Amino acid sequence: MASLRAYLRLMRPHQWLKNGFVFVGLLFGHGWSEPELVVQALVLFAGFCFASSAVYVANDIADREADQAHPEKRCRPIASGQISVRGAAVAGLLLCVAGLALAAWVSWQSLAIVAGYIALNVAYSAGLKHVAILDVFLIAAGFMLRILAGTLGLGIEPSNWLLFCGLMLTLFLGFSKRRAEYASLDASLSASEPGKPLVPQRRSLAGYSAILLDRMLAITAAGTAIGYGLYTIAPQTILLHGTNKLILTLPFVLYGLFRYLFLVHRRGGGGDPAWELLHDPHLLAATAGWFGLTCWALAG
Repeated sequence: MASLRAYLRLMRPHQWLKNGFVFVGLLFGHGWSEPELVVQALVLFAGFCFASSAVYVANDIADREADQAHPEKRCRPIASGQISVRGAAVAGLLLCVAGLALAAWVSWQSLAIVAGYIALNVAYSAGLKHVAILDVFLIAAGFMLRILAGTLGLGIEPSNWLLFCGLMLTLFLGFSKRRAEYASLDASLSASEPGKPLVPQRRSLAGYSAILLDRMLAITAAGTAIGYGLYTIAPQTILLHGTNKLILTLPFVLYGLFRYLFLVHRRGGGGDPAWELLHDPHLLAATAGWFGLTCWALAG
């Protein structure tokens, strides 16, 4: 019988960090002072954690044969045989039901958004992940649904600025992931036997090139930085939050973006945003500095 530790690894709890996008609406919508909204946001966060884990389980079941041939992914619980396909399927179903139930407790809008998130990932895994560029937009859509859940799902009207900055940032993270995978493919090609074909594990990589990905990274990083900077000084932002001090948080955003680009191009990172944030002290400091200064500015 598989151990609880194996099932916990199957759920990939470090990836739950991505579900923190649910709290963005609470922060910029000034909902932290309402205990009911805070509780709903926490429940919705838990719902997304269960739903996202269910998606990871389904992906691991579908990709188990390919994972067995991967030098790192072969250690995953299903690929390594620690958890049977049947056991994983039951766990995934329970996680899916739990995620939907928690979302339904918050609101019907939250339920619809979490259900849409699951449907989006089913379509992604069914074949859309093999279409270059569209694959990254679908990854970004998953993040955007988290933002919408933390706004519309809680009865908070999302601002256009929030949606724009969120889209640019999530596209940046998505293209960073593909750039890291492309770099890994280049390394594998260099190490392979001469004349031996190497098929990339992710078929969409065939539609990319290093130059194309670098340009997309430059566009999305610039869009994120400029969009956020304009948001902090926009008259409606100052009127809404009653402060003009949000501009002070811009250096942390810029440093975080530049540090991430450094990790992608100089350290071979970027493949897993959650892992990068948890293990890179520079990203941790930039995120903590941004969050702390933002809370201070909004508290006024």
